[in-house]
This record gives sequence, C-alpha cells and structure tokens, in this order.
Amino acid sequence: MNILVLNAGSSSLKYQVIEMPSQIVKCVGLVERIGFEDSIFTHEKNNEKHSEVFPILNHEVGLKKIAETLLDKTIGVINSVDEIEAVGHRVVHGGKSFTNTVAITKEIKEKIKELFDLAPLHNPANLTGIEIAETIFTTAKQIAIFDTAFHQTMPRKAYQYAIPNTYLEDHKIRGYGFHGTSHKYVSEKAIDYLNKKYSKIITIHLGNGCSMAAVKDGKCIETSMGFSPTNGLIMGTRAGDIDQSVIFFLMKKFHKSADEVNDILQKESGMKGLTGYSDLREIEEKAANGDEKCVNALKLASHRIKKFIGSYTAALNGLDAIVFTAGIGENSNLMRRMSCENLEFLGIDLDDSKNDIRSKEIREIQKDSGNVKILIIPTNEELEIAKQSYNLIK
Repeated sequence: MNILVLNAGSSSLKYQVIEMPSQIVKCVGLVERIGFEDSIFTHEKNNEKHSEVFPILNHEVGLKKIAETLLDKTIGVINSVDEIEAVGHRVVHGGKSFTNTVAITKEIKEKIKELFDLAPLHNPANLTGIEIAETIFTTAKQIAIFDTAFHQTMPRKAYQYAIPNTYLEDHKIRGYGFHGTSHKYVSEKAIDYLNKKYSKIITIHLGNGCSMAAVKDGKCIETSMGFSPTNGLIMGTRAGDIDQSVIFFLMKKFHKSADEVNDILQKESGMKGLTGYSDLREIEEKAANGDEKCVNALKLASHRIKKFIGSYTAALNGLDAIVFTAGIGENSNLMRRMSCENLEFLGIDLDDSKNDIRSKEIREIQKDSGNVKILIIPTNEELEIAKQSYNLIK
C-alpha cells in the first residue's frame, strides 16, 4: 500500500511516499519558506536530490508542485494518482473532538475548520492540504492524524487552567498540547534505545514551532503548549509564555484590537520580533558576527528551554534522558549547548565534541560521567503518520 504523508507546518510542507507495511520510503520532499519569493522545493528519490528555488506564495501552490513531481517520468514515483491508496494528513488541533486518528469526511472537515481560531497558523494549511489532495488523489482514503492526541494522557492537574470551572466543563477550555506526533515518535524511540520501559524522559521539539513534553513510562504527563500552539517556548514568530496583562496593555495603550494583538503575538513575535529574522540559521550566523539582538535572542530562547527542563524534571520526580529533535533540535549544536549549560546539578552534562558531530542516527552527546542521557533523535512524523493511517484502514 502506497501512503502519501502530508505534514503542513506554518511555513513548510513536508511529504513522503511510504510503502506500508514494509515502511519503504519511496521519496521524500520539502517545501520551505512558503510565502516568500525565494521558497525552496526539494525532492529526493534513491538518494538523488532535486532542488528548485522559486516563489511559492501559499500551501496550495506547494501541494500542486508536489503532485506534479510525484508523477514526473524521471524523478517521480508513481505513474498514476490512483497508485496512492491513502493520504495521511497531519492536523495540528483536534480540540475536544478528536483523540484518535480518523477517516476524513465532510463533517470532519467542518470540525477542523471550527478550530481555525485555536491554530490559525496551522489548521487552515492542514485543511487546504486535505481539500487539494481530495481533488488530486480522488480514489485515495484521506486520513487525519491529530497533534493533540498524544497529550490526552495528561492528568487534570496538568491541563486545567485556574479559571472558573465552567470554562473547562462547558466550553472545554484547557491545555491540549501539540507536536504530539513528533513527541510520541521520539519518546518511543528513546524508550527502545534506553531499553527501559519505565522511564522519565523530556522531549524537546525545536523548529519554527517549539514545544517540550514530560513523558513518564511512555505517556505524556506535561507539555509546554496549551489551548493553542502559542505558549511555552520562544518560537520563530510566536512569543511563547507571556503575562496575560501584556495583552490588555497593548489593547489599551496602543488601541489594538484583539485580532491585531493576536497577530503580533503569533506572527510578529518570537525570534522574528527579537531580531527581525525567524530562521535560526540566519540568527546564529549574525550572532557569530556580533549582532547583539541575535545574541540576546539566543540567550532568551535557551533560557526558556532550561526553565522547562527544570520544571519537568520536578514533575517527573527524576530524569533518565532529554531528547532533542526537529530541525533546530537535530541540527543546531549551539542551541543544544546553550540549553544544557549549567545543568550539571540535574545530571545533565553535555560533551562539546560529541555535540559538534553531525549524524542522522540516534546518538548520545553527554559526557561519559553524565547521569542523564542527552540524545539527538531525528523525528519522523511522516512515518508515524503512515503507521497510524495504515493501522486505521488495513
């Protein structure tokens, strides 16, 4: 069975065609910098990479380019769209409606649309991917996998906000958590690697969106994102945790509407607000050349990560391993180093020489004397989505 996996982020679109149940990856690809004139399209088949730089102004353009490439006689992997038997879609917010993988229907799409306000950078892109895929891969089963599902094991003390109970009971306002597909994948990999069923692990997903999770014995008990994917860590364009009084101050002092403040906190804040850049690679390069704003932003971002490491270690009552994953977590030795500095009292002691080695394999980067494993585990949300899609329809 050929499964096309679509993973739409706020500014990216990753895809793979995976043959299940053999888990053979026939091709992988990525559309980066969606919304810019210099968007990057990359497609890889049999270790041969094809790249283009051209304007991809929205997700629709990106997905049509992907479909065109899959059918290409030279670099494609299918002769007909009917060879794709299922399309597995990552959907960020499932709200109270979804705790499991589901087959997509008209009603499911309406519910995803109802959740736009909770994930305005993601759910619209996810729904666009679904609707376009339905017009291209007309015989394929469309499957939705929700980022919120993995975090449904959190206890009430972790997900309830200290506001009147009726808002939880009647309106389901609570912490949901996101990046669950990634946290589930890498935490399971870590448990297998440690060969330790009963384990205390902190997973750190760092990309344009960033989140952390405390995972005890394979189940999430805490996570940094909440009601929407906006709080917690400092991200590419999102502020993360902020005193709610700042919102009201912005509205009153600068006569901003709620929508305007929302746009500021979600699209103009984070690393972009601190530096003018949302791409960490640019920020690190400019910081190395002495840009004080970029240096400061790196300090703020890593300090926030350290605060969550400390609090999650307390919530877990101990720590076996921390896991870095996703684009920044896997590739930025600087962010990993800064995030682990001065945590020796927790048993976290990073080895700089190990940290500087690049590899696509699972690896340890702590000193030999470190009590806590520091792992880099490449995430594979696409494989996790393919597995869940296949299990639903097999």
